[in-house]
Amino acid sequence: MDIQYKSSDHFAGWEKAPDFIRSLLTDHNCKRILELGSGANPTLSPGFVKEKGFSYVTSDLSDEELAKADPVFERLVLDLSREDFDPALNESFDCVFSRMVNEHIRDGRRYHANIYKILKPGGISVHLFSAMGSIPFIANRLLPEFLGDVFLQYFSPGRDHPKHGKFKAYYSWSRGPTKVMLERFQSLGFEILNFTGYFGHYYYFRLPWIYRLERIKSRYLLKHPLPQLCCYATVVLRKP
Repeated sequence: MDIQYKSSDHFAGWEKAPDFIRSLLTDHNCKRILELGSGANPTLSPGFVKEKGFSYVTSDLSDEELAKADPVFERLVLDLSREDFDPALNESFDCVFSRMVNEHIRDGRRYHANIYKILKPGGISVHLFSAMGSIPFIANRLLPEFLGDVFLQYFSPGRDHPKHGKFKAYYSWSRGPTKVMLERFQSLGFEILNFTGYFGHYYYFRLPWIYRLERIKSRYLLKHPLPQLCCYATVVLRKP
């Protein structure tokens, strides 16, 4: 089990996501892939999927969103936070991954248990997500949805928030590598290959003095990590 802590500058949830996912798919020889909540905009490009000959499924709750996806991707309406899903999916994927989706899942245990079911033995489950370890994300969880959207747009006006605009953030099982989170994943049968927590965020950028203090706090936490205060996390799990 590899536990790491890094600055949020290195978080792979945005621009770095394609390289991060490509590397994992290569390392684990994955051929059939499911991306959760990706809709019309999967993380990997159509050209790369064609080149590698992947069976790559993009999923979403909306048929309309999926209809916009490039034809190279298979399309699947799927909600793994529900009890019922097509049993034909069981043990059918080498990799199931999500990017900035987990914080919107209401029942983390059911979600990850269902992912375990649809993975082949030896398959990997990979997630890049916000963790409820900072004041902005705690506020996003506690405030009414319309106030949370106003809050995010004020502190981050330049970033698109498509999922935040559609789905409430619950942060169920969205934490850094705490002892509780390690035990939760292991209780479902997963082997934890890597769990990385990231400190710091950009939300105070419009408030220079507070932003400076946030950077100082983040540098301190990198030397003296407290997983409860992670702002983002990535986790790589394997089904034995």
